[in-house]
Amino acid sequence: MVAALVDWILLVPLGGLTLTARQGGVQHIGAPAVVISTAVVSLLGWALLAILERRTPRARTSWTVVATIVCVTSLGSPLANGIGLGAKLGLASLHLVVGAIVILGLRRTAAERC
Repeated sequence: MVAALVDWILLVPLGGLTLTARQGGVQHIGAPAVVISTAVVSLLGWALLAILERRTPRARTSWTVVATIVCVTSLGSPLANGIGLGAKLGLASLHLVVGAIVILGLRRTAAERC
């Protein structure tokens, strides 16, 4: 959440970007939305990893593949719904920052049984 918030601060208050997207109308993406969505995505990723660790011997590998696919797929939303090139790229950077940290962080903690 901290990395996503730092990215948002660099983009919006310091960089002067306006992060807006079409999601049931025009939505302005503010710090609370960044923090809450990052927390939700991180917890869902952690929950999936915990389930896979209980059910499969190759949990780390399986989870990493699924998480990477989800991260790459998630880029479709900001690229399609962002209003303006700056918003599209800024929102995509938020997705990539969160994805990289969650994937690398949780992957490191995952147990791998052979």
